[in-house]
Parts: sequence; C-alpha cells; structure tokens
Amino acid sequence: MSAHQAVFPVATMCRVLVVSASGFYAWRKRAPSRRRQDNAALTKTVRTIHAVSRGTYGAPRVHAELAGEGIAASRNRVARVMREANIVGVSRRRFVVTTVRDGGRQAPDLVDRTFTADAPNTLWVADITYIPTWMGFLYLAVVLDVFSRRIVGWSMSATLHVTVVLDALDMALKMRRPRGVIHHSDQGSQGPVHVDRVRQPLPQGRGSPLDGFGRRLL
Repeated sequence: MSAHQAVFPVATMCRVLVVSASGFYAWRKRAPSRRRQDNAALTKTVRTIHAVSRGTYGAPRVHAELAGEGIAASRNRVARVMREANIVGVSRRRFVVTTVRDGGRQAPDLVDRTFTADAPNTLWVADITYIPTWMGFLYLAVVLDVFSRRIVGWSMSATLHVTVVLDALDMALKMRRPRGVIHHSDQGSQGPVHVDRVRQPLPQGRGSPLDGFGRRLL
C-alpha cells in the first residue's frame, strides 16, 4: 500500500483490501520482525561474498562460504535470499559432445594440416557446434571456404544427427557447384564418416573427396 499512496488515498485502499486504516499505520510503525532483520543481514553478507567472487558464485558456493564463516543458513534459504535480491551466479553449461568416433572407415587425410587455398572452392572445412537456448540446445553445422573464409553452407537442427551435416553440405554444393573440392571435417560419426558413406559417389562436377582429420578453423 505504501508504494501506491501517491496514486490512491489510504482510506480507499484500506476499504478495498478490507483492513483498518489504524491497523495499516500501526503496521508501518512496527519494527521489522526478527526474521526480516536476519534476512536483511544475510542478504548483505551474501552480496559481499558474491562481489568477492566477481559475480560468479551461485547459491551452492555462497552457502559453502557462509558455512565456512560459521553462519547458519540452509541452502534453500540462501537460494531464496539470492533470488529475492536478484543475485545471480555464473552457471556452468553442460558440455555437449558433437564429435563421436564410431570406429567406421575413415577417409584419407588430403589436407595434412595445410589450411590454405589459392582459389575458391578448392578446400572446404566443416564442423558442428551447439548453441544453448531457453528451449535446449540448437545444433549448427557449417561449411567454410578456406580461401575466402566465407560460410558457403549451413544447417540447424534441434537434434544431432547426420542429416544436419548433409543439409549443410547440400547447400554448399548447390550454391557453389564446385569441381574437385576437398571437404575436410572431424572424424565424428555425424560428420565425414557418414557423409562419405551417403554421398559417394557424387554426381560428376560436384565430387567432394572427404578426409576425416578435422582441424578447427571455425
């Protein structure tokens, strides 16, 4: 009610909320409860610990620091205090593996770590990465032309499977229509191993000899 006094009369708000005006004024003069005072002191300490950690500590580590200082507070209480004070730590994102070797046949290494090209569409490199979103992980496959460092093909998917790799390669082939290009990527089962199996032989003029030893340029 105090926050709305500039807009509505106290008597009107009390009538709407079915409370007495005298009770409201008595509440305003009343000293904060012991619990509220304890929470205020705890919030101050939590802010100090959070600041010392350079804003990285979340509730578990703040709780551990409080315990180390002999301050009794449950982990749930610490989390609630931090939430109410809008104190947020840095979360460690779950690591996602995007390259998994399946023991299948690997294509020969045609690049030998020489990531240079004298002309467009002679050497492409490909990779898969993931992007954390509120709805989960979004997987992104890209194909990059080493000569121009331009993305010539890309594809996105909510799941990690071989189709996202093939879609990125198909886009690059349709956009560039190369001849004799080397497509270089990881040895993962989503990448060149399966692409090699599905895509060879490619139509004449769109051939893409694949190697299986990825060196990240992306």
